[in-house]
Amino acid sequence: MAKRDKRDEESGRMKGKLYEKELHKLQVELCHLQDWVKTKGLRVIIVFEGRDAAGKGGTIKALTERVSPRVFRVVALPAPSDREKTQLFFQRYFERFPAGGEIVIFDRSWYNRAGVERVMGFVDEQQCDRFLKLCPELEKHIVDAGIILIKIWLEVGMKEQETRFGARVDDPLRQWKLSPMDVESYSRWYDYSRARDKMLKATDSKHAPWYIVRTDDKRRGRLNCISHILNAIPYKKVRRPKVKLPSRSSKGAYDDQASLKGRQFVKEVH
Repeated sequence: MAKRDKRDEESGRMKGKLYEKELHKLQVELCHLQDWVKTKGLRVIIVFEGRDAAGKGGTIKALTERVSPRVFRVVALPAPSDREKTQLFFQRYFERFPAGGEIVIFDRSWYNRAGVERVMGFVDEQQCDRFLKLCPELEKHIVDAGIILIKIWLEVGMKEQETRFGARVDDPLRQWKLSPMDVESYSRWYDYSRARDKMLKATDSKHAPWYIVRTDDKRRGRLNCISHILNAIPYKKVRRPKVKLPSRSSKGAYDDQASLKGRQFVKEVH
């Protein structure tokens, strides 16, 4: 840990101890936000987009690891099934929209059409341009329906992306992150840049603006992103009654450990 902190200091990146301290503060606020959303029955959508290896997974984990998955729901859809391919394009996303008291986080969203699908040739230019034209109108309906819509683009530099991809090649804990699509995207940096620029130009609207977070420093990027989300949703701390644990009843007491004798326990290998 000391060596890592030294490397972070030399590179100007945030140290781990400071990051953990600041993250804890923000996660406390996220718990307050959670209570407010539940109490007021708010509906929130957070869209996460960005380049491969920009840190979407780590940011979403930091955002959700201390809150209830019943309130903060993460949606990461796989490739559409044969049936879904015949549906209205937005249909499978609509099905995951929040009910009252929920925050839905899209780990990639309908904007796949403007990024991966466009660059990899899964849709033609005419289909993509039509999608970009419809998006602001659709998102206006979403916002007018009372849903809070937050759109975040995570931006990582070319050199840092190369470093992160390289780290995944030999790390068994990260290799699953290197899909054939990710490998192919690596060679198409500028194609993705042009697709990003077209998407931002067409869909950065007043009612549903894009906010860009630089993530070359993962820790700073995560903190800045969470801070933005907290600022984007007006909330107040909900007063909770102080919990007092009741006394345990001794009625019907017995040796409840002895009754487990002879049962199969997991082998203690640690």
